Amino acid sequence: MERRKFISKNIAIGALVPAAYASMGFSDPKTAYPQSLADKEDVIIERDADGQPHKGKVLAVIQPHVDDIPIFAAGTVAKLIHEGYTGYLIRTSNDEAAGAGGSMGERVLNNEKDNEEVAKVLGLKKTYDLNYSNHRMDEYNIQEIKGRFIFLFRLLKVDTLICYDPWGQYEENPDHYITARAVEAARWMAGMGTDYPEQLEVVKPHNVKEMYYFARGPQIVNRVVDISKFIDIKVESNVVCKTQGPGGDNGSRLRKRLANEGEKLALLGNDDQTANFNYIKEFVLDHDKKNGEKYGLEWAECFHYIGPTPSKLNEYIRKNAVSK
Repeated sequence: MERRKFISKNIAIGALVPAAYASMGFSDPKTAYPQSLADKEDVIIERDADGQPHKGKVLAVIQPHVDDIPIFAAGTVAKLIHEGYTGYLIRTSNDEAAGAGGSMGERVLNNEKDNEEVAKVLGLKKTYDLNYSNHRMDEYNIQEIKGRFIFLFRLLKVDTLICYDPWGQYEENPDHYITARAVEAARWMAGMGTDYPEQLEVVKPHNVKEMYYFARGPQIVNRVVDISKFIDIKVESNVVCKTQGPGGDNGSRLRKRLANEGEKLALLGNDDQTANFNYIKEFVLDHDKKNGEKYGLEWAECFHYIGPTPSKLNEYIRKNAVSK
């Protein structure tokens, strides 16, 4: 479908979404699975590839909070790393307000440790913590945030990134939409020699070529990634989010509560590890199962994907050039 028709159609559909979205009653929109604003004919199914076709490429995995990527995109991250990418995890907030108990400093430290564990589970090479105050990113100068992203994209020579969608609808969390907008602007500017020229003494301009954008609410979905082979890695990335998130130790806590009440669930097994793993797979990531069912897959993640535009000139030459 032509881009103009695709966008205009989805703008029209989007006008009908607010009332429907409100009626869903999401108490925690972070766990709500995306409502596609595209027809199936517009969607490309991305399956796992044999070998390492992306060897030598660099992936930037960007999240405001330690549990964002684990909930929405960890399967795709694991898939791309498996296919050869070298990946880096960039977290923009310090998660000072996330997690129960402890002082603010303890929560910051614990979430930072959890973030390191997420990177290990997903096979990412290094983490970068930008440490903006949790839920207060809209009070910072976005030029500063963009500048830091531009430097990292140039330094790491990022080819592909995964982040919240800057065009995601009905996003109320300022950390999410400020991060997304800064990332989109930065990836566009990183390849220009006229932007932040003082950086060019140590890094060179670099173009980010592909973006996988996800959202908590209704979104344009034009790419669905089959994560069936990587769902267990995704589960583990949620298990290590101990300080916050719907994953962590919630399964083991439920198992112990039921035991104190004289009850049990076979799903939760007989130990904490089994309880946490199965709880997350069954309840926290059920949106991935619903996405999979919708597109004929077992488990899937949905994205607004933006990639290289094929050259019309090259295609014209290929079809029409003749030997002299």
